Amino acid sequence: MRLHGLVGGSAEVIGPEASLLDAAEHMIGSGVGYLGVVSRRELVGIFTEHDMVKAVAEDADPEIATVADWMSEAPDTMSSDVMVQEAATWLLEAGYHHLPVMDGGELLGIVTVKDLLWALLDVSRES
Repeated sequence: MRLHGLVGGSAEVIGPEASLLDAAEHMIGSGVGYLGVVSRRELVGIFTEHDMVKAVAEDADPEIATVADWMSEAPDTMSSDVMVQEAATWLLEAGYHHLPVMDGGELLGIVTVKDLLWALLDVSRES
């Protein structure tokens, strides 16, 4: 199975100028723990629950601090045609929990470690 089978073709995104409160509301509303940060249709970062926890621990004001202040800039990405096994191995080696999936410079979605584990379990059941 390839990564394109795990993404729905639309990613949850937010702008870098959004407040932490806006990001939290967006993540809760969409039921995800991560957001792609997009500026001028380009992926410039990723903002996760982990980033939110760091911000809160450092007393950032959620109404004033921006996503750009706390996001991980220029995240590593993978093409949608990469095999799930390769992506899972890479995430383990890199220590990341979220992987933006791109196609032709467009963000198709963000795959999580959990997504990859489910996909690997499904593949092993088929074998």
